[in-house]
Amino acid sequence: MDARSTAQRIVSIVTILLTVSCPAFAGIIITYGGNFDLNIPAEPGATKGWMTDALIEITDHHLIRDIDVRISSTHTSVFDLQLFLQSPAGTGICLNMYNPFDEFFEGENYSQTIFDDEADISISLGEAPFTGRFRPREPYLLSIFDGEDAYGSWRLQICDMWDYDSGTLDSFELIITTHTPEPATAVLLTFGIGLVSLFIPRRRP
Repeated sequence: MDARSTAQRIVSIVTILLTVSCPAFAGIIITYGGNFDLNIPAEPGATKGWMTDALIEITDHHLIRDIDVRISSTHTSVFDLQLFLQSPAGTGICLNMYNPFDEFFEGENYSQTIFDDEADISISLGEAPFTGRFRPREPYLLSIFDGEDAYGSWRLQICDMWDYDSGTLDSFELIITTHTPEPATAVLLTFGIGLVSLFIPRRRP
């Protein structure tokens, strides 16, 4: 096999590898946020009302390909709570709320609850403390944020709709998959080009 045929073969192999690997490495996953200690509701002594907005400031520009939300909250009755997420662009969705007439239940806390459009079960069918992955309350989808720039202030807003119960927001995180290619893809391409160059005949001076 001559050098040109060998080079063409390597190019074909590298192209196949890139085609296979790109979907798996289509974006970088970045997590923003962390621990909070915000009272629900915010007013001292109150057992009904709004929490002070939990803010996550993202100082980098990322085009959102997918976004998940992780929340932990200590509360004596999560049935009371309505959870909303708002992006820097002003786009907002309801993550969860309940109908007081036919959805009442007793239960405490959100424990490492991840809202994820691709989850197998809706949050409306889950049980407190909702540990694991759940789709947001129908008909809301986190995909409404896809294509937006993540840069700016993200707001988690929680309202305690009923008296006699209270709690705190313990943690709040955004798990963002961007449209930025993974470095592994670029490394693979560079490696393939280097292999090809080894088999291309060099002209002697």
